[in-house]
Amino acid sequence: MTNLSFGLFGAGFWTQFQLAGWREVGGTRCVAIYNRTGSKAKALAERFGIPRWYDDPVDLLERENIDFLDIVTGVETHPEFVRLAASRKLPVICQKPMAPSLQEAEEMVQACSSAGVPLLINENWRWQRPIREVRRILDSGEIGEPFRARIDMISGFPVFRNQPFLRDQKEFILADLGSHILDAARFLFGEMTRLYCQTRRVHVDIAGEDVATVVMESIAGATVVAELAYAGNHLEKDKFPETCIFIEGSRGSIELSLHFEIRVTTGSGTLSRRYPPPRYDWADPAYDVVHSSIVPCQANLLSALDGTGQAETTGEDNLKTVRLVAASYESARSGQAVHLA
Repeated sequence: MTNLSFGLFGAGFWTQFQLAGWREVGGTRCVAIYNRTGSKAKALAERFGIPRWYDDPVDLLERENIDFLDIVTGVETHPEFVRLAASRKLPVICQKPMAPSLQEAEEMVQACSSAGVPLLINENWRWQRPIREVRRILDSGEIGEPFRARIDMISGFPVFRNQPFLRDQKEFILADLGSHILDAARFLFGEMTRLYCQTRRVHVDIAGEDVATVVMESIAGATVVAELAYAGNHLEKDKFPETCIFIEGSRGSIELSLHFEIRVTTGSGTLSRRYPPPRYDWADPAYDVVHSSIVPCQANLLSALDGTGQAETTGEDNLKTVRLVAASYESARSGQAVHLA
């Protein structure tokens, strides 16, 4: 296997799991890490055996001979850092959300396209084992044509404890969690033709919305409802960060419930089976299903970088998810449905 060298930007909460995921996949080596607070970069470099650390991103790019750049910084920095990579003809992987705005996301895709380098998005939610299994069942045709679905990520988990910066995001749950859930909706049901969205702010000490409901119509005619909440209202059945899905088809139904149980009901009866995620000793148990999905996502992105496969979550593909997020905010502001091209 080709061993690709990469540089990593960012030393926040997610970086340790990103680096652990790359080690699990194999075939890469992080040779340098940047963070604006140099002490954080130095600490992670020592912990993960990374040879060099920087507090200047340009300095890293000028001094290091790397095969790709992995960006795990705040969303407000993504456009600048992607442009830096593109200007050096350097393939780049960017954390989601891709950009603070649709226009900036489009510009990032264009910059990399013009430079002739891949822009890949580390969108790992769709790589969760139970969600991949739901997709497999849909593709099998066992429940017929899906006509209605609900995707829920409703949690009382104190998300601001590990990521306090989320309190200050003027666009919060749709931009953060919605980027995942709306991408999962596209992964399962294809592109959407229109949507309607309502939002609320339950926490009084945050800048953005922490509850959202998005009703969409897929190009195939299915009604898809995404329900998102970090209301922190002490949910009795909370199992953060599990996604619950219920799909009605012309010949049956699929239900992904808590504890990774999938129930498939058809005229032949109901079959129930659990699809728990793989467990890694480096994963935070509170984020287990999410952290484990980093591994197959990164393996897929690596296959695109080393020429052995194709990436699912390219910049061009994820731009369609960014458009859904932007349309959701537009609908919430206007109170009107938004038609998508």
